[in-house]
This record gives sequence, C-alpha cells and structure tokens, in this order.
Amino acid sequence: MTEFRVEHDSMGDVSLPKLAYYGAQTQRAINNFPISNRRIAPELIHALGLVKLCAVRANEKLGRLTSGRAPLQKAEIDAMASAAQEVADGKLDAEFPIDVYQTGSGTSTNMNANEVISNRALEIAGYDRFDPKKKIHPNDHVNCGQSTNDMFPTSIHVAVACQINDRVIPALQKCCAILKEKSQQWQDVVKIGRTHLADATPMTLGQEFGGFAREFELAIERAKFALSQLCELPCGGTAVGSGINCDPKFGATVAELLAEKTSVPFREAVDHFEANAQRDGLVAAHAALRAVAVSVSNVANNIRWLGSGPRCGYYEVILKDLQPGSSIMPGKVNPVICESVMQVGAKIIGNDAAIAVAGVSGGQFQLNIMMPVMADVALDTTRILAGALETFADKCLKDLQANREKCQAAVEQSLSIVTGLNPYVGYEVAAALAKEAFKKGKTIRELCQEKGVLDQDSLNEALDVVRMTKPLDK
Repeated sequence: MTEFRVEHDSMGDVSLPKLAYYGAQTQRAINNFPISNRRIAPELIHALGLVKLCAVRANEKLGRLTSGRAPLQKAEIDAMASAAQEVADGKLDAEFPIDVYQTGSGTSTNMNANEVISNRALEIAGYDRFDPKKKIHPNDHVNCGQSTNDMFPTSIHVAVACQINDRVIPALQKCCAILKEKSQQWQDVVKIGRTHLADATPMTLGQEFGGFAREFELAIERAKFALSQLCELPCGGTAVGSGINCDPKFGATVAELLAEKTSVPFREAVDHFEANAQRDGLVAAHAALRAVAVSVSNVANNIRWLGSGPRCGYYEVILKDLQPGSSIMPGKVNPVICESVMQVGAKIIGNDAAIAVAGVSGGQFQLNIMMPVMADVALDTTRILAGALETFADKCLKDLQANREKCQAAVEQSLSIVTGLNPYVGYEVAAALAKEAFKKGKTIRELCQEKGVLDQDSLNEALDVVRMTKPLDK
C-alpha cells in the first residue's frame, strides 16, 4: 500500500504520497482536476525545467539568491540548478501528474515544478527533504523573481519554438530536398496536366514535382515565421507585467541563457504588459503552422491521386507497397502514408480553431486564462506535424518512381494537345477538332492527318508535346 506524508501550505495540511517529490499545491491540483487523465505535455515540462534552470543561474548572477531574507550557499544553488536540469532532461516526468485542464494560468504546473525542484535539490544538497523547514524553498528560491504569469508562457514559447526549430523545420527541409531531386530526375517525363480534374495541356512530371518542392520551400519560410513569433519572452514581467519583486535585468538574462542553450534567438519582451497579457504570438505562430499543414496535405493528396490505379486510375507515379490494403480484396494496396499525412493536416486545422478561440476568449486584462490548453494544442501540432513529415519523407517520397509509359500514353490520348493548333488554325477550329476527335474516338493527330488540317511538318511542330511544356521560343 502507498504510504503518505502530510505537508502544509498557505491553505492548510494536505496528504500526499510519501516519496513524491511534488508537494501540497501539486496534490491539491491532482484532487481538483480529475478531468481528462491527460498530463501536461512532456515537451512543456522539459521546457519549464530549462526555464527554471536559467532562472536559477540568472538570479545567481544578479545576486538574488545569496542575499536577502533566506540566502543560499553556492552548493545549494548548484543543487537547485542540477534538479532543474533533471526536469529539463525528462528524468522526473513521473513527478508531473497534473491534468492539462487546470487553472488557466498554469499556476498548478508552475508550482509542481517549484516543489519538485526544491525537494530534489534538498536531496542533492544532502538535506532531509521531509523537514518542513525547507532550506531550499519552492517559492522563495526556485520561484525567486518569478510569477506563473510570466514563466509559464515563457515555457510555452520555449517548448513550441524548440519543436519547430529542432523537428519541424528539418523535416520540411528533408521533404523539400527529396522533391527537388525527383523534379530534376523527371524533367523529361512528359505527362498531361489536369485542371478541374479535367485534361489540360502537357507538362513534365519534373515540373509538377518542382511545384511541390516550391510549396515546401514556402512552408519552410512559414515555419521560420512561426518560430520568429515565439522569440519574445515574457520572463521578467512577474504578476501583471510590472516586474514586481524581480531584478530589472532578470528577463534579459534568462532570455540570453535560453538562447545559448537552445540556439533559438530568444530575447526579452519589448513590453511586458503585452507579453504577460496576450498570447497573440502563439496564435500567429500556430496560424503559420496551419498553413504549413495545408501545403503538406495538398502535396500528399496530389501524390495520392497521381499514384491511383494501378489499372483504372492515373498511376503516373508508383508508390512503394507497404501493407495489404483490404480485408476482403486480395492484392489491393492503398496510399497509406499520404492518407496518414492528410489526417494530420485535418487535425492541425482543428487545433488552430482551438488556439484562435483560446486567444480571443481567454485574454482579459493582464492574463490569458487558456494557456494550458493552448500549450497542449500547439505542442500536439508540432509533434504530429514533425512525425508526419518524417514519415512522409522516409516511407513515401524517397521511394517514388515515375511511370513513364503511363504518362506518355495519356499525353497522346489527350484532346487538350489541340491547344498547340491555336496559332495555326485558331481557337474555334481547334475546339471543333477536339469535339470531333472525341466523338469519333480518334486522337487529335489521327484526325488532323485524316482531314489534312496541316502538312506533316507543321502538324508535327504544332503537336510537339515537349514544346508545349515551355513558353514559345522568341
């Protein structure tokens, strides 16, 4: 059976598991929010640990921990930093049991971190962590110069920005590189274009994939924009943005330390009242990620269509077979990776609606009270977007093959190559030829030869499908 201990906070005594590193305020939150059985995302917990580590070192540098009412020794400060590093490294994830749907500022999770770091630091420093007179205090030391209202949103920015920087952008770059390579390989593969899902003029498969590659180039730029929206950090604003009980250099020092540790150009907020009160930067960042998801889903959907078949679809590209596609139809294989990526896109679009609603309905006066759910949704987006991109690159894009024969056959059968006759016979005559060819079941070339529309050399020039893939020579 679980053994318990009793701890005291400003509201009285609380019973909690004896060996837990967390304390009374965390236990109250556990009791108060039995909502979803979903904990705060580990990426956010790790970011919060990193922020607390930088806060320890900033306060040490500024002399806030070695003077005042409860000064610490160097070894105690180092123990606190070591404990925060363990949180950042994910070694204490089990000590963060609070539900996502909690107090809107994230106070419960901030105090969870303060309590865990305090108790673990006491242990590292060789003290009895069960002594009610704590030498390293969760509020006075771990939370020195801080409020949940500035440190929790700072942690959200750090968590989401690092996911974009470390996973989303590299995965986009990998997909883009593969698409560019395919584009170069397939520049000579002439195929029919399709607008409105109807036959259009010829193009090359390389040109089509070059367009996909450009979508990813633009998606990379949008992801970088998303990252830029998260670089201003609220740390240093404390409760309402005024910086009460905080060294005036604290915010800039923490931001500088975070930038060094993450390689993300974090900086102190220009205006702490804005930075504490609103999560507009997170809303803007997520909107850009939604645009990325739309682009990625669009490319996945196009590849799904291009690979349809193998006999009764387009089948202009060949997707690698990964798994049986039907429980009843033997031999059927489906474009499963494309479908998975498209589902991720749909989820991210839904996530963006939640972020926008939380941004507009939660930001009253000096605080947004929807921060835990905004963090959860944003980190869900970065997590599944990065995972989808990595899978798309490794299990779909790199193994794509061009079906040259199918592409060529479709071009010759297309009625839209009649467009090449426009400069020779005019639009009206060309349109009549297309309708007649369709009615008689002939190709444009066969009908023109039968009717003697042009001499052979002129006809060959007019119906040169490679020439149709480029602007007219001057």
